[in-house]
Amino acid sequence: MAIELLSPAGNYDKLRAAFSYGADAAYMGMTEFSLRRNAGNFSEEEIEKVRALKEKTGKRLYCTMNILFHQRDIEKIQTMADEIRNWPFDAFIISDIGLVPFLKNNFPERELHLSTQASSMNSESVKMYRDMGFKRVILGREASLDDIKRIKDAVPEMELEAFVHGAMCMAYSGRCLLSAHLAGRSGNQGDCSHTCRWNYKLHYAIEEEERPGLYFPISEEDGYTTILSSKDLCMIDHVKELEDAGLSSLKIEGRMKSIYYVAVVTRAYRKAIDDAPDKDRYKRDLFDVSHREYTTGFFFSSGPVDTASDVSRPTSYGYERNYLFLGIIGNEVAENTYSVDIRNQIRPEGLEFIGPDVPLLTADDIELLDEEMNRTDKLDHGHTGYIRTKAPLKEGYIIRCLSEESARIIK
Repeated sequence: MAIELLSPAGNYDKLRAAFSYGADAAYMGMTEFSLRRNAGNFSEEEIEKVRALKEKTGKRLYCTMNILFHQRDIEKIQTMADEIRNWPFDAFIISDIGLVPFLKNNFPERELHLSTQASSMNSESVKMYRDMGFKRVILGREASLDDIKRIKDAVPEMELEAFVHGAMCMAYSGRCLLSAHLAGRSGNQGDCSHTCRWNYKLHYAIEEEERPGLYFPISEEDGYTTILSSKDLCMIDHVKELEDAGLSSLKIEGRMKSIYYVAVVTRAYRKAIDDAPDKDRYKRDLFDVSHREYTTGFFFSSGPVDTASDVSRPTSYGYERNYLFLGIIGNEVAENTYSVDIRNQIRPEGLEFIGPDVPLLTADDIELLDEEMNRTDKLDHGHTGYIRTKAPLKEGYIIRCLSEESARIIK
C-alpha cells in the first residue's frame, strides 16, 4: 500500500486546497470535541459540500475528537449520534478511551484511529489498542525512526501514522497545562492560547544543574524571548526513511494555519513522496511559508529527552515568512478574465501564481477589475474583483506576493 499523505483541514476552503494540492486524506474537527476548537472547523450546513467534494475526489476524511472528555462532554456526545452519522467520515481520531463503546456501537463500519495525544510509544501499547478495535495509531511525536520500525515489526498488521511537518508542543505529546494555568484556556479541551509562543522577560541565565555548560539559546528582542517555543518539524528530506520505518501515513500539522500554508506544504510532500524530478523546486516554498526554525524533531534522537537533539532545546527565533497570501483564482468569467477570492489587498505589481503542478507563474500583463468590470489599481478583501491576464491560470491557483521585508531585501 502506498504511503498516505494526510493534510489539515481547518475549514472547507482548506479541505478543498488539501485535496487539490495532493493530499490523499484530510483531517477535520467538530467544533466542540476537537483540540483545534478555534480553527474554524465545520458546521452542519457544510455537510453536503463536504460530501460532494469527497465523492468527487475519492479521498478520505477523518474526524478529530481528540479532546480529553469531561463528564459533561461524554454526556453530550451520547446525544449526537444522528448528527455525526450525517458526516462522510472514514475514521474517528480519538485520545479518550471512554469514546470507544459509543463509536463502536453507533458507527461500526468506520475506523478508529488513536490520537497522538494518547502518547502511544511502544509495541505493547499498540497491541492493546489493536485488541480494542483500533485500525491505526498516531504515535507520539517523541517516537524515533528506530522506535517506529521496532513497533511495526512487532505489530505488522497495525497502521502507524506520525506527524512529519509543522508546529510542535513543548509538552509531551501536547499534554500541556501551561495555557490553562496562565490564560484559563485548556489546550486539552481544544482552547489552547499557545502560551509557549508568548514572549517572556528573563531575569536570570538558564543552565541545567546536572549539565554544566549547557544553556538554553536565549536571545532577547526588546527585552523579551520565546524560550518556551519549540522549533517546527520538517521531515521533507527523509520521506523514504519514514516509509521504510513502517509508517502508513505522513501527517502535516496546521488546521489553524492559512490556505496558502496547507497548499504549499501539501504539494511539497506530495512531490517528495512521488519522487518527482522537480521536487526540490516545490520544497523551496517550505522556507518561504510562515514557520519557525526547522528541526527533524525526535526522529533521529536516541531518546525522548536526548539533549543532543535540537528539538529538546527551544528556539529563540520567531516566525519567518517571505510571502503574503493574497487570494485564490476562481472561475473564468470571460476570456482571460477570472474571478478572485480576495484574502488580502491585491495590487498588480509583483504578483505570483502557484498551482498543484505549477511551482511559479508570473505575468506582465495583469489588470485588476472591480465588481463593475472597470479597471482599478487595487482589490480589497470583502469586495468582488477580477484579474485579467493571458497567463494560463486555472481555478484554485493561489495568488501571492513577496512580503514587504523580503521585497526590500531583494532590492
